[in-house]
Amino acid sequence: PTYATMNPRIAAYAVLGFRSTAAFSSHPLLLPSSRQNFNILGRSVTKNMSTLTDDDVDIAANIGLVRQMIDDAIASSERQSGSVRLVAVSKTKPLELLQAAYETGQRHFGENYAQELMAKSSEMPDDVAWHFIGPLQSNKAAPLVKTVGLDKLACIETISTIKLAAKLNRAVDAWNEASSGEAKKLGIYIQVNTSGEETKSGVTPGAEVCDLVKQISEECPSLSIDGLMTIGAPGDDSCFDTLAEC
Repeated sequence: PTYATMNPRIAAYAVLGFRSTAAFSSHPLLLPSSRQNFNILGRSVTKNMSTLTDDDVDIAANIGLVRQMIDDAIASSERQSGSVRLVAVSKTKPLELLQAAYETGQRHFGENYAQELMAKSSEMPDDVAWHFIGPLQSNKAAPLVKTVGLDKLACIETISTIKLAAKLNRAVDAWNEASSGEAKKLGIYIQVNTSGEETKSGVTPGAEVCDLVKQISEECPSLSIDGLMTIGAPGDDSCFDTLAEC
């Protein structure tokens, strides 16, 4: 799969654990040759994956490989060093693997399920920045913000309706009211369906994106629109061009 974000700080995504591929993101015009599949085990993908366990995973080596690929892509595109952030997708992975990644210096983690993120956030160190990258039901917005908190919840990357945005805005307001510190905003990404696939969520490129951005900006002052996100069709680089044109 491909997963892209458009904002001043490009994000790259890699899956923790023993899956055979990882999603790595960014528009190719901004970070050439970055879109590729990784064998994150560092071994042949023909190996019987069902026989592997978490003990077979060398997280430090895998993350080192991905970071090297990022550095090479940055150098080849003449981008500024440090302009790409690696987000480790840790959905369904045990805390031991997350901790191993943390010990390599990894601080940004992506989760697809609200309940799992809420549980893991209380077990991992407080300086972890959590990215929610899956579909979020509106009734999970308030519990997610309240449980994880704005000190640790970096952003929600799958906003495609004003209903969800409004729910999150109210949840952020409630969190700020209960907090004694300075009021914070929650970062969000607008999800765009650049491939037109019915199986993909997101707003239609063009006017719908502008309309939603305008509505959220006017009605949800506690949210910060940090960029756009898309999950492109496999092998179709034009999805990235479509996102850049939004």
